[in-house]
Amino acid sequence: MEKIIGLIDAPFTPMLANGDVNLEPIEAYAAMLAKNGLKGVFINGSSGEGYMLTTEERKQLAERWVAVAPEGFKVIVHVGSCCLRDSVALARHAAGIGAWGIGSMAPPFPHIGRIEELVEYCETIAAAAPQLPFYYYHIPAFNGAYLPMVDLLKAVDGRIPNFAGIKYTYESLYEYNQCRLYGNGKFDMLHGQDETILPSLAQGGAKGGIGGTTNYNGRELVAIIDAWNRGDIEAAREHQNFAQAVINVICHYRGNIVAGKRIMKLMGFDLGPNRVPFRNMTDDEEQRMKAELEAIGFFGKCNQF
Repeated sequence: MEKIIGLIDAPFTPMLANGDVNLEPIEAYAAMLAKNGLKGVFINGSSGEGYMLTTEERKQLAERWVAVAPEGFKVIVHVGSCCLRDSVALARHAAGIGAWGIGSMAPPFPHIGRIEELVEYCETIAAAAPQLPFYYYHIPAFNGAYLPMVDLLKAVDGRIPNFAGIKYTYESLYEYNQCRLYGNGKFDMLHGQDETILPSLAQGGAKGGIGGTTNYNGRELVAIIDAWNRGDIEAAREHQNFAQAVINVICHYRGNIVAGKRIMKLMGFDLGPNRVPFRNMTDDEEQRMKAELEAIGFFGKCNQF
């Protein structure tokens, strides 16, 4: 099964002022990401407020992303839901429209507390689109599924034929590397924390990744990998430290889903508000965040349209 090389973006869902999904910006959005070195998108996930969208909205977004994706640009569709039947329907839909792959995190309700429960959940979804690679999205801070991922790989190995790997968004670089080494590198371990790409590269990982700050800081994140590949460790450090400086700023303003979407507006690409119960940034917060970004030289380094 093909392994992803390079960084995949987790895009925001464009919305109108009234909260309706806005499909119009997606073509330009895809072109911008490709221009800045991103290799595809993982749509309708946490950055895209996927659990706050209706099933029909998620299908519409998937159809639009697939329709406008540049050549060779991968579209992976997050199909996770608290309703497993909706996940199955979304997986079948993704296969039918020509998506490159599918993925799912564990549902936020009910909490999954055993590996076997998680395997059954993934198995049901993956079987709905057997021709597509399936990725488990490990983000326990969102759903409480603090389960050992090496054990998950052992359990799915030979049981879920299209299980491609894990989008690993957790702080344990040790566990990430143990997953990467499992079965002589059998599974595709997509690095999911933009703040630790460089230490993961030093372990032999991060050949592929999925990030959220790649929406606006993709050029710098791609540059980490490029610098590492050409042996310029000092440049790689500089790009990683800058990426952390950007993350320090968004952490002051409720993180990537809220602050990141507003950064897109500051860059001239307004993707609208977040849905309730997210607390949107005030105009005063926006100006303070802009000043913090200017202080670190962000607007000279951010993605270009």
